[in-house]
Amino acid sequence: MRILFVASSRIGDAVLCTGLIDHLLRQYPKARFTIVTGPVAEEVFARMPNRERTIVVEKRRFGLHWLPLWWFAVRHWWGLVVDIRASALAYLVPTLSRVVMRKSGGHKTHQLGRLLRLDPPPRPVVWTDAADRRHAAALLPEGGPIIGLGPTSNWGPKTWAPERFVELAQRLAAETLPGARFAIFAGPGEKEASLAAPVLAALPGAIDLVGRLSLPEVAACMARCAIFIGNDSGLMHIGAASGAPTLGLFGPTPSDEYGPSGRCAAPVVSVDQTMAGLSVEMAFAAAKKLLANPAYVFSRNDDERAAS
Repeated sequence: MRILFVASSRIGDAVLCTGLIDHLLRQYPKARFTIVTGPVAEEVFARMPNRERTIVVEKRRFGLHWLPLWWFAVRHWWGLVVDIRASALAYLVPTLSRVVMRKSGGHKTHQLGRLLRLDPPPRPVVWTDAADRRHAAALLPEGGPIIGLGPTSNWGPKTWAPERFVELAQRLAAETLPGARFAIFAGPGEKEASLAAPVLAALPGAIDLVGRLSLPEVAACMARCAIFIGNDSGLMHIGAASGAPTLGLFGPTPSDEYGPSGRCAAPVVSVDQTMAGLSVEMAFAAAKKLLANPAYVFSRNDDERAAS
């Protein structure tokens, strides 16, 4: 059986799709998957089991980017086509069954779960291999808790001030996670580096992971963190899917639709829909509550069993 899965093209939305894919992998363990996504999200699926190919679609004017994909897909017979992009493609290729995304209320994972009538919806996952995990262990060795920070985003209005990240991290290390080290995560490129630079400068000795990792390596590193705190971004969704306790910082974007989804994850929301309206005190209280969640203990114990 072949399954064509047209996923989202942005990293965060692509990560949110992974729970649905994981469900299909379990339901059809012998199926071969073709994943369609955008260039920046390609690595989300790099370690995915049963992936026959990934087709990377770069957006072109007038929707012309769909034509090569249609020409490929129409020449194959599919057992199932899942189209998260809500394009016409699913109706124009031969398939036994098709499901097409229709926007509805609630969190994005619930919207995705409704496609296959899954309640509760499956949580997002990350796929890593042994080499990713070995690299993560070398970068973040044992020796005390690690506070992961994601101070970047792709849109200025949803980026928390760097000095607030620093204050929050230092307070957590002093009061909640004694002896904690800091790891700074960001994507490639000058913009990401410039947003992360003030946080790195203010936290001497912090582990610099800015633009140095593939997305599977990012996931493996985040899984080793005692907590990950980040703006609403793809990194935040990877952190939650990795199993790390994850606190998402929200201002102008809707946390009820795009909050972090994981076994130990939560958003903290500004009082006025701006990042300036999200205080360090609010974030600190939310982080403490997250770390006190019984799911945190389960998560840490589960990781220890997996490593043994």
